[in-house]
Amino acid sequence: MFPVYPVSSVSAAEFRHRPPISRAFLGVQDAAEYLGISPKTLYVWRHRRQGPPSFRMGARGRVTYRIDALDAWIREQEQADSRSNPALNPVSAAPQRRAAHLATV
Repeated sequence: MFPVYPVSSVSAAEFRHRPPISRAFLGVQDAAEYLGISPKTLYVWRHRRQGPPSFRMGARGRVTYRIDALDAWIREQEQADSRSNPALNPVSAAPQRRAAHLATV
C-alpha cells in the first residue's frame, strides 16, 4: 500500500508565489554568491584558514557554510573596520606621544 498524504489546501498558483524555502546550509557556490565574492576566493580563504567558518558534511565531504555563521562573520568584519566602528576610527583617537627614548635619539 502507498502512504496517504493529506491534500494541501494551497492552490498551485498560490504555491508558485510563495517565497523560496530558506536553507540553513550553503555550498561553496551559493555561499560565494551570498557574500558577493568568487568561489575561488572562498577556496583560498579556506586553504589559508581565513574567512567564514566552514566544514565538510555528508558522505562526499562537501564544503558547507552555515548561513548564520556567514552573517556572524560579516558582522565581525563590520566591527573590525574603522569606517563602521567609531571606536576604531583613527580620527577620534587621542593623540599619542613618542616614547622618551625616541625623542632623545
